[in-house]
Order: sequence, then structure tokens, then C-alpha cells
Amino acid sequence: MKKPALLAAVLATTLLAAPARAEDFPSAISVSGEASVSAAPDLAQIDAGVASDAKTAKEASDANNAAMGKVLLALKSAGIAEKDYQTSRLSLQPQYGQNKSTGASPVVGFRASNRVTVKIRDVTKVAGIIDTLVGAGANDIGNISFEVTQASKLLDDAREQAVADARRKAEIYAKAAGVTLGAPLSVTEGGGPVPLFKGRMAAPMAAAPQAAVAPGEETLTVTVNVSWAIKQAQ
Repeated sequence: MKKPALLAAVLATTLLAAPARAEDFPSAISVSGEASVSAAPDLAQIDAGVASDAKTAKEASDANNAAMGKVLLALKSAGIAEKDYQTSRLSLQPQYGQNKSTGASPVVGFRASNRVTVKIRDVTKVAGIIDTLVGAGANDIGNISFEVTQASKLLDDAREQAVADARRKAEIYAKAAGVTLGAPLSVTEGGGPVPLFKGRMAAPMAAAPQAAVAPGEETLTVTVNVSWAIKQAQ
């Protein structure tokens, strides 16, 4: 190989292997900021069900249909709009016994069950609606949850606070690194509010005092990720 060609090859290899200059890439500080706001929930959701046992599938189904009919009628009488309750599960299952002599498991009856999900738009009525459901024949109450329906609007102030929190952190890093912050390069929001309470509650007896339900408050949190351009301190 001739010397000029050899020198050109060595120079090309050196350029490819050399790290890119810092000015070839945008310099930035990326941090996250967070802020929270508390609010009382304005929507509750209850899962209620009726289970009926009988010797035959038809008897179990008929009994269950009649029982759920009473529950739905009670909801309507309590002022719950039809759009706010919906069947969530319907089943008919054989029930098995135990034959001690043969070890077999013969069918001894059937269980029909029907569950309905109810939205309650006035959380002060939750306890009363639970008592109404139980009084109408619901024998399984559970999966009670509370929600803030206008969470995004309530978070608007928190969003400003979250950006301010991110800038505060970025300024600390910039000072420690001997640079100053420039304009923000990107702002993205992450995370989201979650229900304050979501659990299961055993159905109270019809003769018991009104069900005790505490909606409490929901803490809504917003997180933002911000990248700032940086420049040398003057």
C-alpha cells in the first residue's frame, strides 16, 4: 500500500474512533417534579349479588331471577337511575355432594347467582343504598370503591406546583455542576390518581344498624418530567 493511502486509512480510523464533541449533542438536566391535592370523592361504586340454591337448575334460576328483580326494583325506588346499575356476572352451577360408599360426587342441587354493579353519585347515600340492597335480598355486598370524577381539573394547580418542584430540583443540580438553566426542552406528565379505598365488605344483617361507610378523602398526585437546556455560568 502506498504511504498516502495508508495515511488516509489511519486518519479515517482515528476520526471514527474519536468521541463526538460535547457541542454536537444538546446538553440538558432532566428531573421530575411532584405535587398532590386532596379531594372528597363524589362517586361510589358497589358490587352487590344474590345467590339462590335449589334442587333443580330451573328452580334455582327462577328463584334467583325473582330475588334479583326485587333488588333492581329497590334500587329504582331508592332513586338510582337505570343507567347507573348493570349486571356484572350471571352464573348457574351444579352443587356436588359426597357419596361415602363409592367416593363419587353426585349433583345434589344447583346454585344460581346474579351480580349487579351500582354507581352512586351522591356518596352520602352509600350507607342507605347498602341497607336497601340487603333489605331487598342481596346477600353478598363487596368491592366498594370511591372516585373523584373531576380529578383532572382538580390537578391543574398541582401541575403548576409540580413544574415548580422540578425547576427547584434542576436549579440545585445546575448550581452543583457550575451551569445555569436555559429554556425547557420537554415537559411530560406521568402517573395518575388512584382510588383512596377499594375493598370488600361483608353484607350486614337486615336488622343491624345502618352500614358504617367512610368515604374519606382521595389524594391525587401528579408527576411531571422536565428537561432543561443548560449553559455555562456567566
